[in-house]
Amino acid sequence: MNIFTILLTQPLANGLVLFYKILGQNMGLAIIGFSLFLRFVLSPLTRPYMESMKKMREFAPQLDKIKKKHKGDRQKQMQAQADFYKEKGINPGAGCLPYLLQIVVLIAFFNVFTSVLGNEDIVGRFNELLYPPLKFASGESVNLQFLYLDLAKPDTVSIPGVTFALPGLLLILSAVAQFVSAKISSPYVELEEKVAKKTEEKQDDIAASMQKSMIYTFPLMTILIGVRFPSALALYWLVFSIFQAVQQYRASGWGGMTPIVRKLGVS
Repeated sequence: MNIFTILLTQPLANGLVLFYKILGQNMGLAIIGFSLFLRFVLSPLTRPYMESMKKMREFAPQLDKIKKKHKGDRQKQMQAQADFYKEKGINPGAGCLPYLLQIVVLIAFFNVFTSVLGNEDIVGRFNELLYPPLKFASGESVNLQFLYLDLAKPDTVSIPGVTFALPGLLLILSAVAQFVSAKISSPYVELEEKVAKKTEEKQDDIAASMQKSMIYTFPLMTILIGVRFPSALALYWLVFSIFQAVQQYRASGWGGMTPIVRKLGVS
């Protein structure tokens, strides 16, 4: 096994099977339970990032003034922003590591679902990753039925006369949940776009445009990727997106916009 498998894929596979055996040998419930567990574990690590982002939103008018004062001089503008962040106790990089870790976890889950559930010998492939106490017994099977889904197969719908598969309900809900999560931050994105238009630097406009486009491109990518891979991954992504949307809304509200920032920026 490579280091990525030992440190991430193997522990995730064991955690998933542990929840599978605790929750009545139902892989769908295991994915939901284990996903919520992981989100709760990572939640305290993301709090510094959310608090830092909330401060940045509250001080958006001052940051706008800094950009106007030093427009045309990118170096002075960045230095002035850095000094301002230090003065107000803002760390823009706080919590970035947990978010990167979440991406790594998603990749590890992808490896579990594609390499194990996409294999004909699911029990044998699982046992290669499991620690001895959690290994499946010889002849034992894994229950992959959840609602209308076979979690080893993509969540797609075939319609007579249509040559390509259409996304199923779970996959659509996953994309919608991610869209809602992104829309929660859209007022702040709109504010950044307005601020960027007031500066002469084209980089600001490009960054703001990319951030705005991700609101729509990420849900679309969820569907395009999901129609090709096991629906177990879509179920994990649905739980992840719903939890993230709720957590973000509770931390900062819709877009994290305070009334004065909303009035100044997006009214």
